[in-house]
Amino acid sequence: MAKRVHQVWKGNNIFFLGGRLIFGPDARSLLVTLLLIIVPVIIFCVFVARHLRHEFSSYNAGYAILIVAIVFTIHVLVLLLLTSARDPGIVPRNLHPPEEEFRYDTSASVEVGGRQTPSLQFPRTKEVMVNGLPVRVKYCDTCMLYRPPRCSHCSICNNCVERFDHHCPWVGQCIGLRNYRYFFCFVSSATLLCIYVFAISAFYIKVLMDDHHGTVWKAMKESPASVILMAYCFISLWFVGGLTGFHLYLISTNQTTYENFRYRSDNRINVYDRGCLNNFFEVFCTKVKPSRNNFRAFAQEEPQRPPIPTSRDAETEDAADDRRMKVEDDLDIGGDLLKISQRHNIEDIEADIHSRGSDVPHHNSSEADSVLGSDRRGPAVQSETRHSSWGRSGSWEIANEGSYVAQKEAYQ
Repeated sequence: MAKRVHQVWKGNNIFFLGGRLIFGPDARSLLVTLLLIIVPVIIFCVFVARHLRHEFSSYNAGYAILIVAIVFTIHVLVLLLLTSARDPGIVPRNLHPPEEEFRYDTSASVEVGGRQTPSLQFPRTKEVMVNGLPVRVKYCDTCMLYRPPRCSHCSICNNCVERFDHHCPWVGQCIGLRNYRYFFCFVSSATLLCIYVFAISAFYIKVLMDDHHGTVWKAMKESPASVILMAYCFISLWFVGGLTGFHLYLISTNQTTYENFRYRSDNRINVYDRGCLNNFFEVFCTKVKPSRNNFRAFAQEEPQRPPIPTSRDAETEDAADDRRMKVEDDLDIGGDLLKISQRHNIEDIEADIHSRGSDVPHHNSSEADSVLGSDRRGPAVQSETRHSSWGRSGSWEIANEGSYVAQKEAYQ
């Protein structure tokens, strides 16, 4: 049965509802974020907003405090879900490296088997034009592609993400091209929610002071939940409020968190900055691009591709050819020796020598004599023959056929 894309996904993402929801590998941290939002709001609604229902001149106007808290919390949770449960802008992986980018470097060629084999080179970076200025992009070995401008590979999710901002553990997802708008809205909305809860809790302390004609300390003892909520919202504002201000600066200058931390000291020209107003328009008023991945589609089988030959492969092939030629030569020599060794009868060898006549090369006679000497002669005769031949010609060749016959008769 064919599998779907989310079932064979090579990244570290977690999928739910048949690939409709995609989370990062640290999606469990999202539960902590949910508790940090929902629990304080529940405490606020039960111990603060409920007691303010009838504290205004219009008898039922106090219900608005409770309704606003609930609706605003739902709004924050929806933004959190849109941030963490959608494709942040993942660039699909290639099944193989881009072959059009391969090139052979003849200057780095290696001589193998008498031939010059060029080494295979692959450019690690290349330049593309952005707003009329060159920008260098890098090759990703994991995804086997050249990353688009402002794209980076997230080591946690193991994906290349377009306009990569950062990986947020609080939402359990990368922040990129397709969810940055929702991330900023979530952070800023959480900041407003903290301000709202803090303000209403402080207002309830003021109401208690007026009703009981007491001091601040007596009012705090009367509603400890309000004190806890005020302290909690004050601490949270340092995080979500500071994060909101930082991203307002990034949006106004058209930067990402990754670019700001990495290139802060490089004094590079920001080729993406189009002015403060246009930068905000780009983030909040442009249409979100559709996902480049269909996680619910059926996965295609990866074709079996032959490996790309390299100089090392060429060396291996040449060495194999040399070994093959050597084995064939050894087999030919072994066959000739086998034929000679099968001539057991000395008369057959003599007849063979006579039949060849005077045009027989000397090395054939030497070959027959060496075989004959090892099979028929004694050690003394063999030593004498070699000594006499070496003394006359400086080689192991037999001088003439007559001396050979004489030695044969002496042996018999």
